[in-house]
Amino acid sequence: MKVIELHASVTQSNDRDAEELRNELSAKGVMLVNLMSSAGSGKTTLLSRIITDMKGSTGIAVLEADIDSAVDAEKIESLGALSVQVHTDGMCHMDAGMTRAGLEAMDLAGIDLAFLENIGNLICPAEYDTGAHRNMMILSVPEGDDKPLKYPLMFEHSDALVITKIDALPYFDFSMEKVRERVLRLNPQIRIFPVSAKTGEGMEELEKWLKEQIARVKADA
Repeated sequence: MKVIELHASVTQSNDRDAEELRNELSAKGVMLVNLMSSAGSGKTTLLSRIITDMKGSTGIAVLEADIDSAVDAEKIESLGALSVQVHTDGMCHMDAGMTRAGLEAMDLAGIDLAFLENIGNLICPAEYDTGAHRNMMILSVPEGDDKPLKYPLMFEHSDALVITKIDALPYFDFSMEKVRERVLRLNPQIRIFPVSAKTGEGMEELEKWLKEQIARVKADA
């Protein structure tokens, strides 16, 4: 397993670099998903479930971004997916240049779906285009239903919202109706997927959406 030390891109145009990376990945038939959330929301657990469910039909790679450690990448690799760990030199986000550097350490032959597991917070990652085709964020039930009010930019910039740990709904004061109302007010086009990676509830619909997006990226290449 590779571990790469990265530094913030010094390029003057992250948006230009992001578009170039997106086009290059499209030409290879690889869809990149930028996965964002707070720390502890269950990103790695969700990815583990997706890999387990889809690995027979979909080539999956994961770029694990973190300030330090390689724990998540080791777990992903143990499931049979391609994984590279990148350390961000203290940066609280990934930009397009950093994402490119991490992906270049991977052999993407046979890969259909690549995830960038971004740094765990709801502020910085929403502000940078990483070159991903789709932005997907996680909101876990224990975090509460008021996050769209506190971090609107993250919800505005995401194509999909995955509400995780719904098996814990009976134990928390969390209103699915309030979340839907608040999120759709910010972003009427966002897709919302309530799931439990633990029990598998809702995963089939999320995985169907991912396969549909992969097909679209390949068709548009």
